[in-house]
Amino acid sequence: MIHHVSVGTNDVTRSRAFYDVVLPTVGVALIKAAEAGIDYGGDHLFFSVERPVNGKPATVGNGTHIAFAAEDRAMVARFHEAALANGGTSDGTPGLRPEYGAGYYSAFVRDPDGNKLEAVTHSPT
Repeated sequence: MIHHVSVGTNDVTRSRAFYDVVLPTVGVALIKAAEAGIDYGGDHLFFSVERPVNGKPATVGNGTHIAFAAEDRAMVARFHEAALANGGTSDGTPGLRPEYGAGYYSAFVRDPDGNKLEAVTHSPT
């Protein structure tokens, strides 16, 4: 069981402006914000955005992405729209992705630092 996932940022303020709008579209709320990073979750922390502890620049992992569960296809669309409206870029518009399984519906975005995120649902609506 995964306790939490963290991604790096080179600009905490810019990341917070992005994630504070995007994550609520998939039911994830801000828990704590500090100069070094931001924590999000529900009843407990499960996603954080932070400056690397070693002081080196944050970089993106090739082949790495974080998928957030969405209740339905409309939630996937809201996630994608919010990301694009707040400094993110599209890495795959909302749609069916049969290569991942029957009914797999998702959208991919990149945050302002280039971290790849996904919202996914198996709901038929």
